[in-house]
Amino acid sequence: MEPFVTGVPLPAELPEPETISVPDILAAYDRREIDLVCVLGPTASGKTHYAVGLAREINRLKGRPCAEILSADSRQVYRGMDIGTGKDLAEYQEIPYHLIDIAPAGSRYNIYQYQQDFEQAYRDIVERGGVPILCGGSGLYIEAATCGYRMPQVPPDPILRAQLEQEDIEELREKLLELRPVSDPSVLESKRRIIRALEVAFYEQEHPVQRSGFLPKSVYYIGTLVSREERIARIDRRLDERLAAGLVEEVKGLIANGVAPADLVYYGLEYKFVTQYVMGILSDEEMRTLLANAIHQFAKRQMTWFRGMERDGHIIHWVLVKSF
Repeated sequence: MEPFVTGVPLPAELPEPETISVPDILAAYDRREIDLVCVLGPTASGKTHYAVGLAREINRLKGRPCAEILSADSRQVYRGMDIGTGKDLAEYQEIPYHLIDIAPAGSRYNIYQYQQDFEQAYRDIVERGGVPILCGGSGLYIEAATCGYRMPQVPPDPILRAQLEQEDIEELREKLLELRPVSDPSVLESKRRIIRALEVAFYEQEHPVQRSGFLPKSVYYIGTLVSREERIARIDRRLDERLAAGLVEEVKGLIANGVAPADLVYYGLEYKFVTQYVMGILSDEEMRTLLANAIHQFAKRQMTWFRGMERDGHIIHWVLVKSF
């Protein structure tokens, strides 16, 4: 798959890159040895670029349009949040995509809703004879789509919430991180979101999840890989491009259309820091510096999540993606 893989050597601490055989993947899919291809990786590693190229190669080998992409991004679900979430919709061109622009900005779309929406879209693709490709970097969303288990809709627990409210945010962070890894760093910035995450984690400990009848069970994972130095450079370059493309104007437009600034801050990263800049809380320089640092930390946590998947027994086939 030469158009999408390069042989640049990586530092020893990174996974060993592979060359992916698309015919072998298709043969395994046709034999029902795998039921989903998942392209994952940290931010700015070229996931969408790779997934679209993979879909086109599958279509070429099959001799018909059949590959479709399902997004696994916790913020691309929101309409109107385009620049900050890096939807890059023009990249898809003729390749159908799903689970993008399905919720209004300002709403609180959750992991339970995502799993239901994913299953519906996945079932539709499979029943039409298509080849589904999951693409994204949100670890919890990838897990919800590929774990093979239905996630419970966790009801509020007022007594537990009242108890947790008495603790400071640092204690709550430690409790949550002891229970499960956190792929979205913005969760750790809000006491309310940490409490909700703990509420879900405690509920799942006491209520065994049920096996789903239609969620994928045998996933072929492809990880998009970049060196630390290249990842830093890409993140910084992409941030400058997004600011130049109108990220600040996008945030102002969302606020003008009725999205509360607090709701934008809730989404974290670009929307948190740019909203604080628009509200006069941060200077332009402070916004740029804090946001860049937050994205770099986010990318590191994503890689930590994916390496944790490997420790749990998932095989990820890492590939190097050319500059894009």
